[in-house]
Amino acid sequence: MTAKVLTVQAVERLKPDPLVRREIPDAGMPSLYLIVHPTGRKGWCVRYRFGGRPRKMMLGPYPALDLPAARDRAREAVRTLSLGRDPGAEKIETARINRARPVDHDLVSSVVEDFLERHVRKHNKPSTAETAAQILHKDVVPVWGRRKVESISRRDVLDLLDGIVNRGAPVMANRALATVRKFFNWCVERAIITASPCTGVKAPSQETTRDRVLTDAELRAVWLGADRVGWPFGPFVKLLILTAQRRDEVAGITKGELHERGTEWHLPAARSKNGSSSIVPLSEPAKAILKALPKIQGDFLLTTTGEGPIRGFSRAKTRLDAEIRAANGGRSLEGWTFHDLRRTGSSGMARLKTDPHVIEAVLNHRSGVIKGVAAVYNRYQYLDEKRAALETWATYVTTICGGGS
Repeated sequence: MTAKVLTVQAVERLKPDPLVRREIPDAGMPSLYLIVHPTGRKGWCVRYRFGGRPRKMMLGPYPALDLPAARDRAREAVRTLSLGRDPGAEKIETARINRARPVDHDLVSSVVEDFLERHVRKHNKPSTAETAAQILHKDVVPVWGRRKVESISRRDVLDLLDGIVNRGAPVMANRALATVRKFFNWCVERAIITASPCTGVKAPSQETTRDRVLTDAELRAVWLGADRVGWPFGPFVKLLILTAQRRDEVAGITKGELHERGTEWHLPAARSKNGSSSIVPLSEPAKAILKALPKIQGDFLLTTTGEGPIRGFSRAKTRLDAEIRAANGGRSLEGWTFHDLRRTGSSGMARLKTDPHVIEAVLNHRSGVIKGVAAVYNRYQYLDEKRAALETWATYVTTICGGGS
């Protein structure tokens, strides 16, 4: 069966086959399947391979587990798999441990899971929910998990944030405060506590907006460095440059997202940071890069396992920086990030006289030139204009980079 991106409406409308049990794959989150029983009952599962053998992990029934929450759990399973662990076996072991010990529903560890299930996954897009879960599971539960929620004080919150800052992650401390504040505000709303310990706590670190745009010489150094790094991160970096899309969006590109004979990349709302779908016309160099990728079983295009998208971006950038440094007589390209390639693409298209509203359409921005009521009624995709802008940008990039592909 050809996988299609499932929508809430499609899941709701799917009718059972009275004779057979059906499993419908979701192109919005490869490895996720909607199970439709002959009785009409529906549920979710993840199919994957571990140790060379096919495995299946049940996630939960629908509608108790809705589509965004199912994708979030499937994404967590794929991430566990990418770390070399069996998510199904870990789920069984966790359930066994939980059954073996009494549950105190006032403990932070218990209330956090309730918060994620009842609030975060229901009211946030999957990427936001995933970030909140990571912060709570990594920084909060290990420290406060066995304490009662009502015992957490403002001093505890400050100590938690100081610990994150001290390990060299000041921006993450700000994110942790935002997540913890929402958690305790929810606890107040649910009458679990009477007041939030985050009241009066200020963000521990000052943040500045990045405005790094690579020069032509720097962009060439990155492009040629990507050539030397090779597959899979070399093609990934080049696609970041040519498409001007976000890191995780490019890394997760699938075969099912390519349309019109590979000339268009249809980014689904479920994978977009702002929750809006987008059509990205693929320039000739971008198409050539995708066509040259190794053929690996599964739907992901940038993958080493076939089970999930590439990971390890920090290590990949370290390798790329080393290649750039080696090719430039030991001189490093300082202070740049993968996200700067998106800003560089935006700035480059502007220099090439692309209209601002077309650049916003390429970037899948929903604020800026077209705002308010105009944004609601302006559903035109600017497809031809985006195609022209990205082809012009690709021609410029390949010209300054010596025609490399």
